[in-house]
Amino acid sequence: MKPLYQFVKERRKAVNLTQEEFAERAGVALTVVRKIEQGKTNLNMEKVNRVLQMFGHELAPVPSKELNK
Repeated sequence: MKPLYQFVKERRKAVNLTQEEFAERAGVALTVVRKIEQGKTNLNMEKVNRVLQMFGHELAPVPSKELNK
């Protein structure tokens, strides 16, 4: 499983969008995209999900036992 910052950055580049263009299309501030791609940990989950929705994904709580499979 890739870290969030790597997933978002790779996917954004794969669709050939700048951070600015991507933020506009996702409906979030440019700083949100930058923070995600820099690997910051203090992020607003709602805004992260707006970004992930661009790729058909979302963050949701997962029981820790599921992560260890």
